[in-house]
Amino acid sequence: MRSLFTLVLAALVTLVAEGVSRADVKLPAVFGDHMVLQQGHELPFWGWAEPGELVTVTVAGKPVMATAAADGRWSLRHPAVARFGLVDVTIVGKNSVTLKDVLVGDVWFCSGQSNMQLRVSESASKEEIPAAKFPTIRLFQVERQTALEPQSDVQGKWVECSPDTVGDFSAVAYSFGRELHSRLNHPVGLIEAAYSGCGAESWVSDATLKSDPLYVPLLEKTAAANKDPAQANTPGRATVLYNGVIAPLQPFAIKGAIFYQGEQNAVRAHQYRTLFPALIEDWRRTWGQGDFPFLFVQLPNYIPDKTKPDHAPDPEASAWAELRDAQRHALSAPNTGMAVTIDLGDPRDIHPKNKQEVGRRLARQALSVAYNQSIVASGPLYRSMTIAGNEVHLQFYHVGSGLVARGTELRGFAISGTDQKFVWARATIVGSKIVVTSDQVSQPVAVRYAWADNPDCNLYNKEGYPASPFRTDDWPGVTFNVLR
Repeated sequence: MRSLFTLVLAALVTLVAEGVSRADVKLPAVFGDHMVLQQGHELPFWGWAEPGELVTVTVAGKPVMATAAADGRWSLRHPAVARFGLVDVTIVGKNSVTLKDVLVGDVWFCSGQSNMQLRVSESASKEEIPAAKFPTIRLFQVERQTALEPQSDVQGKWVECSPDTVGDFSAVAYSFGRELHSRLNHPVGLIEAAYSGCGAESWVSDATLKSDPLYVPLLEKTAAANKDPAQANTPGRATVLYNGVIAPLQPFAIKGAIFYQGEQNAVRAHQYRTLFPALIEDWRRTWGQGDFPFLFVQLPNYIPDKTKPDHAPDPEASAWAELRDAQRHALSAPNTGMAVTIDLGDPRDIHPKNKQEVGRRLARQALSVAYNQSIVASGPLYRSMTIAGNEVHLQFYHVGSGLVARGTELRGFAISGTDQKFVWARATIVGSKIVVTSDQVSQPVAVRYAWADNPDCNLYNKEGYPASPFRTDDWPGVTFNVLR
């Protein structure tokens, strides 16, 4: 008899416990202790509860309510918090959740492939680990996951930046956040979601890729890969990182995004000219925050030197140069910035270790683009050209306080006539422009600069930022017809 009573009691306890569990208000992983909420921006909150359950989110003493839908999902938008610093956050339904040690600051989403994923402990800045005592910099590292359909949550947790936590975090993201923190003196939250070996198409939604016939080959390739169990968790398939990482984090309020990717797409660099802007537009549309700042790293120098300039029929033509050019063209999108790193690479290592300077240059872009500071944040960017006889005159944006050659004379310029055969050229700084000529080309039509995988180039502005590689022509290159 007593045994039966014990069994019945245990069953009742289990049922009650399950009922409480089902009624509990739950939050996605990105909402947690030590988190950073975006200052000055409406704050989306969402989660799960019993259908019909009233949920109240209180931030800095102001409550906002929502009712869970039939599927248990609830969402609301809390008014912006104007001040920086600590705030109280509670979520109350049939249970109560208090988030501890929450800061209001600036949140940056940090994404890309292996060069963004490279950890502080693996980079040239690893000696900074003992000094990484920044309690108002907070880190959230998303556990990598791919998915065929949009997911509802990620795995990860917010932690304070410290010598115990920073070593496994992205070196680029940490250097970026540390620089901003030192310049702005307010809390910074960094969400790292990087995946080695991913293509840009992995980060784009299915709807965006299906909207353009140019990306049909990518979707077909992914459909074929999905049938192969050996490729089930690979990041190279279209949409799988958008589904696994981006979708479950949206619409968490952010200040902007930094992105270091492109190596995987170099063989399809011409396609990247539309794919990369499509990614930027896709994130902005699906995040629902308008044209938030999107800053990215142009690929550095890589692969041993080549001895002659690139031209269309040349077997040594550079896919990496074409990819860098595609990245440069993405600056036509509003609120974007590019960190040029053509002087920071390693010819024999696709993962150069100086991530500290990469992060610093991204931070300078952020200060200019996102914080509207009047600073020189970029090296020279090609603007336009005019032809005068056998001379090509080049004009630039971001000249700063003047153009300079690091060395005795400018290197890395090539010139061509209508035959599309490039030869090395003389380049001379004349005021704020550059004049390019060659005795071999009497009627020039095009100029290229630093057009190689690992170019010998030395144009900077006086502030110390390198000029971006560029070309004045738009002739088809070696990746023109590569679509998958």
